[in-house]
Amino acid sequence: MKLILRSLFQIKLSIKVILAVLVICLIIRLLPYFAPVRAADIAQNQLAMQFSDRNGLPLGTLLTRDQEHTSVVPLNQVSPQFTHAILAAEDGSFYHHGALDMKAVIRASKEAIHAKRIVSGASTITMQLARMLDPVPRSFSGKLSEIWLSWRLAAGMNKDEILSAYINRLPMGGNIYGVEAATQTYFSIPASELNLAQASLLAAIPNNPTYFNPYEHWERLKQRQKYVLNRMVQEGYISGAIAARTSAEKVVFQSRPRGIIAAPHFLFWLANQIPPASLENQGWGDKSVIRTTINRPLQQFVEAQLQQVISSLAANNVHDAAALVIDNQTGEVLAYVGSPDYFNEAKLGRNDGVQALRQPGSTLKPFVYELALEKGLIRPNTILADVPARYAIPGARLYSPTDYTERFLGPVRVRIALANSLNVPAVRVLEKVGVETFLERLHQLGFEHLNQSPEHYGLGLTLGSGEVSLWELARAYLTIARLGNATPIVSTFSDSPIQNPSCAENAPNIRCKIQNSTTIWQLITNILSDNHARATAFGVDSVLNLPFPVAVKTGTSSNFRDTWTVGFTTDYTVATWVGNFNGEPMRQVSGVTGAAPLWNRIMLHLHEHQEPAAFPSPEGLVQLPVCAISGLRPTPDCTSVVQEYFYPEDKIAYEGDNQFNLPPEYNEWLAKQQQSSFVSSNFRILSPHHGDLFLLYPAEEAKQKLEFKLAGNKSVPVEWWLNGEKLDTNSANSLFWNLRSGKWTLEARSGEMTDKVSFQVELASIKPTRRGFSLSNSQVKKNRP
Repeated sequence: MKLILRSLFQIKLSIKVILAVLVICLIIRLLPYFAPVRAADIAQNQLAMQFSDRNGLPLGTLLTRDQEHTSVVPLNQVSPQFTHAILAAEDGSFYHHGALDMKAVIRASKEAIHAKRIVSGASTITMQLARMLDPVPRSFSGKLSEIWLSWRLAAGMNKDEILSAYINRLPMGGNIYGVEAATQTYFSIPASELNLAQASLLAAIPNNPTYFNPYEHWERLKQRQKYVLNRMVQEGYISGAIAARTSAEKVVFQSRPRGIIAAPHFLFWLANQIPPASLENQGWGDKSVIRTTINRPLQQFVEAQLQQVISSLAANNVHDAAALVIDNQTGEVLAYVGSPDYFNEAKLGRNDGVQALRQPGSTLKPFVYELALEKGLIRPNTILADVPARYAIPGARLYSPTDYTERFLGPVRVRIALANSLNVPAVRVLEKVGVETFLERLHQLGFEHLNQSPEHYGLGLTLGSGEVSLWELARAYLTIARLGNATPIVSTFSDSPIQNPSCAENAPNIRCKIQNSTTIWQLITNILSDNHARATAFGVDSVLNLPFPVAVKTGTSSNFRDTWTVGFTTDYTVATWVGNFNGEPMRQVSGVTGAAPLWNRIMLHLHEHQEPAAFPSPEGLVQLPVCAISGLRPTPDCTSVVQEYFYPEDKIAYEGDNQFNLPPEYNEWLAKQQQSSFVSSNFRILSPHHGDLFLLYPAEEAKQKLEFKLAGNKSVPVEWWLNGEKLDTNSANSLFWNLRSGKWTLEARSGEMTDKVSFQVELASIKPTRRGFSLSNSQVKKNRP
């Protein structure tokens, strides 16, 4: 029995515990419905944003995510005329009752009983706010819920807070909510500047926004305005005479808002930059319009030009483009166009070509040359080899960079290599600098999306193997224009909620000063602005040549998928991209035919009324005449003399030895030249190479021949000497010799020019197993270690 009683007691105790837990859970669940509601609890975070250009011209309005045009403004920044009008019209004794107006409830009840229908309502502003916050069915239970939320609002907020929350949520017609959004939409003024006529009309709308639509039912709205003015007279806000004059006053509503007027990509990008905390406040400053740095007339010009250029390239399968214009002195964005037509969804118009990541082609080359000059790996007068080159890549075939023309220029000055955007010299310079070092510099310049390892990009980094945005490119070229002084790109002025970062805050790795000396940046600018230096690749009269000083660089990605042109004057930096968002290749469109025409039009427009100043000459460097071909001090046989910059310490070498002798890396290129001045001035045996070993197979002596080949002018007589004996031949640049075992010294003579190599031929112990050799290639060669 005791065990049974004890078990019953434990069961009873367990039931009590369970019931207690259930009660606690229920209380916790219902607690929020009893807690007072405070202003912070109902703060409006999803707001419409209105934008203007730098001079106050409207750019457009971005609605909330649910497509509402909502603005928030503090109560003390609303015209008292509107506050009085809305109080008189909706709740005259608002400041004298609680959540419910019991007098109004009793009055409305009596009227309803007497008329056997609802004659007047008894909703207070607090109750209306509750209905805005939590719309419920117009039923008995819904009314109870509304009253309960009203009491919670009154318990947690004072009257001014309730009124402020109310007027910022008022339905003002269509998708417009709040007095600030209404005044900006209908009158283009802030709510603080409403006069009595405007205020009384706006206060008439919330009673039935559709019925009193100012665009469709003007007379109805005027009748409701008379009611509002009469109520203001009854509440003692104005006199009858003032009400009569106000009712007769003409008020003009602006035409229905057009939404976005200009720069849609910029506005949407900018909206995403606004910190959420800035919008949680009841407005920012004394204005709800964000003043941007955009110049609307320039923006609309660039938009129009972009569409025209794309239209002209349609036959080349070109559909998309983007452009960015920046003020060099301030870093302010003056124009930002992300696509030909933002609103054309079928053509991917919402894609933002300014922020999209694409391969930059050759536009990164100036930065590898600048870094190599800075580190002393090359000098302004360095000769670079634009000849075939091969690089071993682990796990892949040999990498052999070429230009799209598949031609090589041989020895070229740094100026010629960069100005003509030659690929092989750029890769050779990157090889000297190191991919890791170059990648670190690009990070310092703001290319934050180049976030893979150096091995991922390899030597192709200088040719565009990574992906960058037009925004990043423009920022980097702005640094060149500012001679190494980096600055963030600025999009708004200080009276807006967007905080433009300082240089140090712009990105974690961006350096404010890329290099202490400005000389190298001046030299890079000088090269990029040299019309004659780039004539080999672009001609003397291309769209890159403008009637004023301008530095510019083009780029084309592989398979003609992207074309770029980025350049600057002393005043502006302009970056353009032309391509296809869907990745389709264009048909034979390069940087100079794709993006450059758009860049050209923008630059000419920017300097239509005033030409920019000239670029400063590189400080501390001296200009000396050089032969355009060799880059050395001119000789009597030099056909073209140009000026080149030198470091002062290089002047001694310039005045000394003037022999133009190319190293062995030029041999393959020299062998393919015909009647070239390079070949004439570089008398050289190309085959065999010095130190070669050849195997002579038994019974094959008559078939195995070795070509003696010389780089030189075929019309010049040549004597061939082998081990001191002159060979009896009429051949000039080339002849074939039957292999014979032994050690041999081959010498070629032509006037005062001579060259000599040594090679060896040995007997092989086995017959050759390979077949199909031609006579000229039948030798089996081994290089000595």
